Amino acid sequence: MNTQNSTITKLAETALMAALCYVSFTFLQIKIPVPGGDATSIHIGNAFCVLAALLIGGVYGGLSGAIGMGIADLMDPVYITGAPKTFVLKFCIGLITGLVAHKIAKINESTDKKYVFKWSVIASVAGLAFNVVADPIVGYFYKQYILGQPQELAQALAKMSAVATLFNAVVSVILVAVIYNAVRPVLIKSHLLTITGKKKEQAA
Repeated sequence: MNTQNSTITKLAETALMAALCYVSFTFLQIKIPVPGGDATSIHIGNAFCVLAALLIGGVYGGLSGAIGMGIADLMDPVYITGAPKTFVLKFCIGLITGLVAHKIAKINESTDKKYVFKWSVIASVAGLAFNVVADPIVGYFYKQYILGQPQELAQALAKMSAVATLFNAVVSVILVAVIYNAVRPVLIKSHLLTITGKKKEQAA
């Protein structure tokens, strides 16, 4: 596959994963109202952001999550003011997941199922752990200093967000581990996994 076709394929895959991020967040979330007319939610949108990073790389995966869930925020009156924060954080989730999976572990070069499973989980945990820490902290400063919310309200929202984000992260890690390791062999055989390089056996 030449470079131009590879880029077009990755862009198409990015659009597909962005759509999955959008749909999973918009239609499969459990919204939890919080004081001040805001809300947090239980959702699996981050799972598809991480899955995208594992399948098509950190940059494209991050863009999938950023675009998909960023648009979802823009389409929801409750979340619209948080869209810029969402875009940045989801992009970072993808970058970190991709960094661990493809730059450090190089799972795209391995056919060892145990090795790939282990590092796909580690990469997922790394990306989502960042979000568990960053989301409430960034959210606190964003709501207080950008949106002008009172400090007490911003603190309360950050605490509630931290709990929901942690729950979402645990569910997402499990979901991604199952889906990624199930579809990866199929995509490789179908020549749809565009990041697959030299497939070297590696010890777990």
